[in-house]
Amino acid sequence: MLKRIGVAVLSVSLACVGAAVADDSADATAVKAVITSAYIEGVHRKGDPALMRAGFHPDFRMYMLRDGKVGVVTLDEWAERMGRGAKERNAPAPRIEAEFSSVDVTGSTAVARVEVRRDGKHVFTDYLSLYKLPEGWRIVAKTFQSH
Repeated sequence: MLKRIGVAVLSVSLACVGAAVADDSADATAVKAVITSAYIEGVHRKGDPALMRAGFHPDFRMYMLRDGKVGVVTLDEWAERMGRGAKERNAPAPRIEAEFSSVDVTGSTAVARVEVRRDGKHVFTDYLSLYKLPEGWRIVAKTFQSH
């Protein structure tokens, strides 16, 4: 009898772990989709503030380390810069490649590490933090290393 109970408990536990992994996998896919659309397309390929705003939370902050000091850029400031840059660009858009080194999802929180290459040159390692909100995953913060 105890053996049957142990097997039943183990089966239920494994089923729960399997369901959690499936949920995390679906969430990881959704996180990558938001980052690809709002960040890779919206920032790097098109400089499109509308794409950015669709995937970034309005309270988003980008943190930059310069000369030992941390600076902060808001979504509004960044989107305005991207929009101006896209309008002023006369040259063809650079070839952008992005690789997700990792995507870690825990409940309604996610962190992604993204390697960005411009015309084959490694330019950024980005760390993007996201929350799952009623409207879906939104990027809330970014730190990065320039290369």
